[in-house]
Amino acid sequence: MKLDDAQLKQFRDDGYVILPELFSADEVAVLKGEIPDIFAQRRDENFREKDGDTVRTAFATHNYNDVYARFVRHPRILAPAEQMLDGQVYVHQFKLNAKAAFNGDVWQWHQDYGTWKRDDDMPTSNAMNLAVYLDDVNEFNGPLYLIPKNHKRGVLEAKHDLSTTSYPLWTLDEGLIREMVEDGGIVAPKGKAGTGFFFDSCLVHASPPNISPWDRLIVYISYNNVENAIREFNRAEWIAHRDFTPLKVEPDDCLLARSSAAAE
Repeated sequence: MKLDDAQLKQFRDDGYVILPELFSADEVAVLKGEIPDIFAQRRDENFREKDGDTVRTAFATHNYNDVYARFVRHPRILAPAEQMLDGQVYVHQFKLNAKAAFNGDVWQWHQDYGTWKRDDDMPTSNAMNLAVYLDDVNEFNGPLYLIPKNHKRGVLEAKHDLSTTSYPLWTLDEGLIREMVEDGGIVAPKGKAGTGFFFDSCLVHASPPNISPWDRLIVYISYNNVENAIREFNRAEWIAHRDFTPLKVEPDDCLLARSSAAAE
């Protein structure tokens, strides 16, 4: 699967493109079926909210879970990533962001490439993010906020926020956010479980706390061109990966076929 000309234009102009029904309900069920076991594990990769119990982010699940190892190589997401990044790619970062009902905390305004440049010495912004919803995302359960078109401004000045949440983040000044929102507005992509969207590594984004009674689980995969590999290893390997081997695509039925085989 590749994006068509209209989708590519939207990605380049606005910094993101939404793909409704990218994965079926059955495929989402396979992915969600792994979550209880993943979140129950007390491993370093499972970053928790300030309450010390609720999972905020499960990093690098694809490194130890077979379902997610196949998922990052799925042709519906790997092929567009290679198309937009103009070459072979590897996974720079993998996250299951939980945003649990009632307890999911804020993610402040930030750019992902700003972090990758400062912390990992990634040479250029020729990297991108994919988000796939594993829960329905509505206006109440902490949808992602995007400021369209600002990716064209490149890396913006940021400060290292170590206290707002349990996770340190390079965040943007409120005055700058106000200026960009006045210029470009805010969008909050909503959709059914199985919806996907790609967004530029320089696109400014955030998400509010989830005080609703509905969980909001999203898979985020950060793909990077293999020619753009990071040059510094300041963070844990499960946060900023050091395996730059190009990914090889799996068959389109890789989630359902092996799930059916395991059940037999």
